[in-house]
Amino acid sequence: MKKTSLVLVSLLTVNYLQADNIEIKQEGMKYIKMLGSELKQNLQAKMKEDPSGENALGFCIGAADNITTEVNKKLPPYASVRRTAIKYRSQSNKPDAKDIEVMNTYIEKLKNKTFSPKSIVMTQDGNTYRIYKPLVAKGVCLKCHGENISDKLKLIITKAYPNDLAINFKEGDFRGVIVAEIKKD
Repeated sequence: MKKTSLVLVSLLTVNYLQADNIEIKQEGMKYIKMLGSELKQNLQAKMKEDPSGENALGFCIGAADNITTEVNKKLPPYASVRRTAIKYRSQSNKPDAKDIEVMNTYIEKLKNKTFSPKSIVMTQDGNTYRIYKPLVAKGVCLKCHGENISDKLKLIITKAYPNDLAINFKEGDFRGVIVAEIKKD
């Protein structure tokens, strides 16, 4: 009887932990979507205003970090959201070791043709969870991040981001991630 009770308690604990992790993952995805949709809406509007990409680039230089800050102000105090990439443009988006590890996993999956842009990775370090959503370079992204950036945009990028790494992408390349971080007590 004791053995059966112990197994039942273990199964209930595992199910509880799995349910808790699903809730954390869903919460993280909510925050990722908040940031992603805010940035995407603004970039799309800027590209519609000016297909050359100058307005969109100006938006990124002047407002993308501010939008990230504003979105974070709307989150509970135990949560945050940000963007990062291996080939980052802004120093404020520089990845840490865990980010690099997760992004290298995505890159490996892309090489092995097992990658899905819907593949969400969740990591846990103590009571801190990170939820990662991959970003893929789309055609419109290549105006500022591709192989054939106009000379005018190159000049603007070089002035704003002298240590820029976020160029020479092709459509479909892994671009980076949006990361939600949640600390639970």
